[in-house]
Amino acid sequence: MVRVLLVGEESAGIQVLRALAASDHELVAVLTTEPTRGGGSTVSAVAESLGVARLPSEAVRDAELAGFVAEQRIDLLLNVHSLFLVHPDVVRAARIGSFNLHPGPLPEYAGLNAPSWAIYNGERRHAVTRHWMDPGIDSGSIAYAASFELTERDTGLSVSARCVREGVRLVERLLEDAAAHPEAIPRTEQDLSRRRYYRRAEIPDEGRIVWTRPARRIVDLVRASDYLPFPSPWGIPSTRLGELEFGIVKASRTGASADAPPGTVGDGEDADLLVAAADEWVRVQRVVANGKVCPAGDVLAPGARLCEG
Repeated sequence: MVRVLLVGEESAGIQVLRALAASDHELVAVLTTEPTRGGGSTVSAVAESLGVARLPSEAVRDAELAGFVAEQRIDLLLNVHSLFLVHPDVVRAARIGSFNLHPGPLPEYAGLNAPSWAIYNGERRHAVTRHWMDPGIDSGSIAYAASFELTERDTGLSVSARCVREGVRLVERLLEDAAAHPEAIPRTEQDLSRRRYYRRAEIPDEGRIVWTRPARRIVDLVRASDYLPFPSPWGIPSTRLGELEFGIVKASRTGASADAPPGTVGDGEDADLLVAAADEWVRVQRVVANGKVCPAGDVLAPGARLCEG
């Protein structure tokens, strides 16, 4: 049996929490933020329902938590989607080690919003990584990773959800190895010369649709930003029609060469409309205008000309 301290947030934190609670291992406590009203299911609420002790997530920044980790004989500290930087003394305090679950391949996709960046960058494959924690951010040696294929139908939400599913399996593998042969947990040093770090405020074209770009870049930005029905970390890519600024939430490529200036609205089918990009027509299916999601045809009409949001 392994004694675990979980630092968790978001859906990934909930899924790991439930997996730990259903295992033969001992979950000593969970560090997480307290929920706000109307926030839906949270790590804190699930921990309370399971009778798991809760501590404030910001405590990981305090060296005093290292004393708690030592006193409680914590074997593993698991960080799952918590953005608080863990104090080096706390990282070193767990008897076997401290591990972070990262929703992207390392070292190429360190930092935030890796699923969205992978889609926008046109990657064919993505990965989730469980790595040893060190004083840096997403820079520790890799213990386990699981890769999977990306398709043109994937969105930011679908890739993030796949990372959670694969990530839970990596946690289970870590627990098995920690219980049986902790000395055999892999340590593959990252080649930091290949590292790319993505920051919170870093969004392609500041979240604006630039119609003079190729259709692939426009559609990939829309897909990468699509977390519906949940809020998107990148927001909704915006464009303008006169004084009206609105967002595009569903779009796809047509493969048909555009014979009109970029941003020109053309005919479509049903409630969908076509908009010219630099090279081909983009099929715009759903938009957000005045706070409501609606068919593109409710906002646009053939012959209109769109510009950057």
